[in-house]
Amino acid sequence: MTDRADVVILGGGIIGSATAYFLSIAPGFTGKIIVVEQDPTYSKAATTLSAASIRQQFSTHINIAMSRFGIDFLRNVSDHLSVADNKPDIALREHGYLYLATDQGAAALTDNVALQKENDVDVALYNSSALKQRFPWLNTSDIACGATTAHSEGWFDAYSLLQAFKQKARSLGVVYKTAQATAITSMSNGTITGVTLDSGDHISSDIVVVSAGTSTPSLTKAIGLDLPVEPRKRCVFVFQCKDTLTNCPLVIDPAGLYFRPEGDRFICGLPPDPDLKTDVDDFTVDYSLFEDHIWPLLAHRVPQFESIKLSNAWAGHYDYNVIDQNAIIGPSPNHQGLYIASGFSGHGLQQSPAIGRGLAELIVNGRYKTLDLSPLRPTRFDEGDLVLERNII
Repeated sequence: MTDRADVVILGGGIIGSATAYFLSIAPGFTGKIIVVEQDPTYSKAATTLSAASIRQQFSTHINIAMSRFGIDFLRNVSDHLSVADNKPDIALREHGYLYLATDQGAAALTDNVALQKENDVDVALYNSSALKQRFPWLNTSDIACGATTAHSEGWFDAYSLLQAFKQKARSLGVVYKTAQATAITSMSNGTITGVTLDSGDHISSDIVVVSAGTSTPSLTKAIGLDLPVEPRKRCVFVFQCKDTLTNCPLVIDPAGLYFRPEGDRFICGLPPDPDLKTDVDDFTVDYSLFEDHIWPLLAHRVPQFESIKLSNAWAGHYDYNVIDQNAIIGPSPNHQGLYIASGFSGHGLQQSPAIGRGLAELIVNGRYKTLDLSPLRPTRFDEGDLVLERNII
């Protein structure tokens, strides 16, 4: 069976659903949109398995700008994504981030703060004694300085945001199809003609957006577009602490550890070392990472964490850009009608509003009209014009 759409979006997670929404409200666009998603439960989606946070403390102009639009959108999400009288609540908590640096990392953190202030981020840099006064539970004995914000950074309910995007898109006429895309089809000159599904059905379309997470590289490679993206596993651990940490933000330790409150508990994580490519179906939790590495770091940074109880854990995947750890957004250089959204390396969720809006502008207008995302174009690797982000978690 053959269906027809003006735009097919492969992947119905946060990026695909945000793109569908912004396309649906784009002035002048009246076409049919089909979103193909193989797992409507999103049980293994990067969106729902993430730590669901948003920050402004990046080291590049483009990432700061994308997340600035992201926080503005999230603050007003109940207006943007309401359907009839149903106003979504994503439980946004703007409790801030705290980046810590030793003497070795102090210069880089200071440079980052200067760049962030140039981009109107309300961030402040504190020395060790000032940090101890503000966060008395924090061990600052080996800390030279720390950067934190009073607002515009925090965390939220990722599943609620995804469902809000999806329900709003459906209310605007977007069709969600439960299926797995097995191939992107094109003419001999590279012009896109549609997608083939695991059922054998074909959806004919001149425009295909590939936002299928860790499945994206295999789909694009089959038509001759190699992306420097591979799956990397990240484990998230939930623990209980009998003590309360007053005014606790999301803390980024110099060792790469992060932790933050989650209700009456805490969540934390640490990139594995070595950080190797993983199988797309590997969601096994590495408990030794917590026992051998994370817990000692937690206890060192917060003495109250010496006595904690692990209560839950899960594993998810980054679609990790191995070259410069930033998103790959925009048209394929060799395929007319093919648009890429990949390589988010852990910050796709918070940037999804900017990415969805940008892709919609490209598709409808042939150019960006609001925020210029061209620095993230797929051709930048061959051009040697990388976007190097220091602050990867």
